[in-house]
Amino acid sequence: MDNKTRNPKIIGALAVAASATLWGVDGILLTPQLYNLNTAFVVFVIHLFPFLLMNFFFFKQYKLLGTMSRSDLFYFFMIALFGGALGTLAIVKSLFLLHFNNLSVIVLLQKLQPIFAVILARIILKERIKRHFVLWAAVALIGGYFLTFGWALPDFTTEGMATVYAALLSLLAAFSFGSSTVFSKKILGHYSFYSSTFFRYFFTTVIMLVIVLITGHIGDFTLITPRNWMFIALIGLTTGSGAIFLYYYGLRNVKASISTFLELMYPITAVVLDYFVNKTVYSPVQWIAAFVMLFAIVMLNFRSKSDSN
Repeated sequence: MDNKTRNPKIIGALAVAASATLWGVDGILLTPQLYNLNTAFVVFVIHLFPFLLMNFFFFKQYKLLGTMSRSDLFYFFMIALFGGALGTLAIVKSLFLLHFNNLSVIVLLQKLQPIFAVILARIILKERIKRHFVLWAAVALIGGYFLTFGWALPDFTTEGMATVYAALLSLLAAFSFGSSTVFSKKILGHYSFYSSTFFRYFFTTVIMLVIVLITGHIGDFTLITPRNWMFIALIGLTTGSGAIFLYYYGLRNVKASISTFLELMYPITAVVLDYFVNKTVYSPVQWIAAFVMLFAIVMLNFRSKSDSN
């Protein structure tokens, strides 16, 4: 492999790893700091401000709207609906519910999204499900259960329901992000990484604007504190649009099977930060469950994606 071939692949790998690391930082350090605001409003503003900033640099992208087919518009809308709006709403709400306790569990559960992506790909894209999928999906789901609850049964008391709700919302986020992955396969190969990011944020901002208008939270700008503004700016410029740019850019030069391993920087970063910042300590069974679940997800991704590379 010569330098001309090697360098783009190395840069692409670093970009994917960096984006995954930023998402881990976001889940533990940044988004939970906005817990005093309404969830839908938070999702709206963390998409609105990066999108407004993008307009200064990518205003000419609007011209593409006139050339897009109905199919293109539909899939961009679905990517924004699931990957931008519903998925982010679910994961933000789950983080808020736990009040800085066991945040990395929620991040890890979100990594179950490939299971939903494969199932939806079978339904929408008519892709055949490989025999190994059922085995590794079952192992990952079992690992996810023990990661969340340990040896105990789910606690359905008032005090314990927050964990149950947060876990269910994290699974909803995994489903939503998995759905977005499937819809992305139908459209993103035809557009540049900056066009894809621009329209993802465009449609997500419009969707969330409608939601905050309907729910009556459009006036919540008055509730944003200076500290909130600082974290909104950090999210918008780094873990939000910045990470998406890096991820889409990196995927252009990195095989999907390799990106699977690079994306593990997301849960690894979350676990490390959760330990040092929030003093979260896993029980032995949770550590084992976490490793088992991640191993199953890697095998699921690697076997599925290597078949398509």
